[in-house]
Amino acid sequence: MIQEYQIRILPEQAASEEGIKRYLAKEKGLDVRTLNQVRVLKRSIDARQRTIFVNLKVRAYINEFPQDDQYIHTEYPDVSSRPRVIVVGEGPGGLFASLRLIELGYRPIVLERGKDVRERKKDLSNITKTQKVDGESNYCFGEGGAGAYSDGKLYTRSKKRGSVDKILNVFCQHGANTNILADAHPHIGTDKLPRVIENMRNTIIKCGGEVHFQTKMIRLILESEGKLTAPDAAAGDRVIGVEAVNLATGAEETYRGPVILATGHSARDVYRYLASAKIDIEAKGIAVGVRLEHPSQLIDQIQYHNKSGRGKYLPAAEYSFVTQVEGRGVYSFCMCPGGFVIPAATGPEQLVVNGMSPSNRGTAWSNSGMVVETHPEDVAQFVKEHQAIIEQTEMKAQQNASLFTPHSSLQMMYFQEIVEKQCWQQGNMKQTAPAQRMADFVNNRLSYDLPKSSYAPGIISSPLHFWMPSFVSKRLQEGFRTFGKNAHGFLTNEATLIAMETRTSSPVRIIRDRETLQHVRIQGLFPCGEGAGYAGGIVSAGVDGERCAEMCAEYMKQL
Repeated sequence: MIQEYQIRILPEQAASEEGIKRYLAKEKGLDVRTLNQVRVLKRSIDARQRTIFVNLKVRAYINEFPQDDQYIHTEYPDVSSRPRVIVVGEGPGGLFASLRLIELGYRPIVLERGKDVRERKKDLSNITKTQKVDGESNYCFGEGGAGAYSDGKLYTRSKKRGSVDKILNVFCQHGANTNILADAHPHIGTDKLPRVIENMRNTIIKCGGEVHFQTKMIRLILESEGKLTAPDAAAGDRVIGVEAVNLATGAEETYRGPVILATGHSARDVYRYLASAKIDIEAKGIAVGVRLEHPSQLIDQIQYHNKSGRGKYLPAAEYSFVTQVEGRGVYSFCMCPGGFVIPAATGPEQLVVNGMSPSNRGTAWSNSGMVVETHPEDVAQFVKEHQAIIEQTEMKAQQNASLFTPHSSLQMMYFQEIVEKQCWQQGNMKQTAPAQRMADFVNNRLSYDLPKSSYAPGIISSPLHFWMPSFVSKRLQEGFRTFGKNAHGFLTNEATLIAMETRTSSPVRIIRDRETLQHVRIQGLFPCGEGAGYAGGIVSAGVDGERCAEMCAEYMKQL
């Protein structure tokens, strides 16, 4: 017999299958000897009161054993002789688009500008050693995309639960722990996700697909009524392939087929190309702020209402804060309990930070992005305040007036670039990050010393309240005051602000048709995932990748 139960138990009871069995035997009148196995289907922690409970949905196998795996298998056929689809980018959008194409009987040809997930790790290590960033292999570019080495959190607010469950099951099929199917906030971990990504790539290749590393798209190949068109896109054009360059050899190569464009939120060269080719894009709101790092024990004490912290049976505590300040949202983003702050720039003269956690979430620090909602209309104030800095950028001074207008599709990207260069300058023109104690920031004081930090390239004391865009700093200060009232002890000089968090999402949206997911004017081009402005994280990018693959398959049937 199989029975399912919703139970609410103490952490020490929920810590093991035997503990759950004993609880069921006592509370549900079952004979513990007949409970052969208990599977946890859903798990969440209720820390609203001093007594912490774990909410579980469990499936009890009474006098029998489960006959299936804990996850749903997907069958991937051989597609080596099937029609080709070009997938540009091997982040979560591109990976899940490729796997879904195989399911549907199409052969994905994946082009990834960066290196494979193992080789990429060496370049990440060099950022700390040399203070320099490889523009093609970094925390954003390379196999697995920005999520591969920045935590592997799988939480999403998407309402399409069926699609989300499919994504999680595919991860499990490729080596992820099945705990992600049960946890309210599933997490693979930076130390384990690369192996899962490598297994996904091996599935693509085993089924007849191709994966080309260090292969960077230069331009789309456009056709109109059977004839190749000029570089500028026009209504009625369709994409029939891409031209790319092999970064290892310098040779240019052509790949033919419809294109799923899944280049991630930091491929600024792609955005510049799309704008120059008159392919419809628009500026999109982003969020800008800092990484806020606390001692993990302090966050445990605050969230679990216990001076002793989390104890033996609870995980590193998470938090989520949100408020409104002067018409803009101020909120925590990508919270990493027991994690690290990492350098996430993608080129020279940039300083960007992000966060990650290993699977055990066991470091001495917990960090989160603390960001302010930023709209295109906000940049006019920034330009007025920082004209001197803007004129120091690589862009010519006479061009700046036209960049920051309501009609510029790249204005938010340029805003990101300028803020990141300003941060780099404040960090002594290295990857050393400007930082400030939290209470000092709120009270407009310079921090004369800084706590120890997880940020490996190092931090340097800097008056963030003075040089950051004022519409960001003022709102952060007010937001921190509010969060400190809601969580006693959160606003403290034990916490450190590390500048700056700018890559929360894409600054550009590539316009696509809502029904077909193709570009609004150009057939055969499927803008996909976070880089196209239609996703925000690993799972939502994976869901969008699957949808783009399905629409591409429908398009292929009509050719």
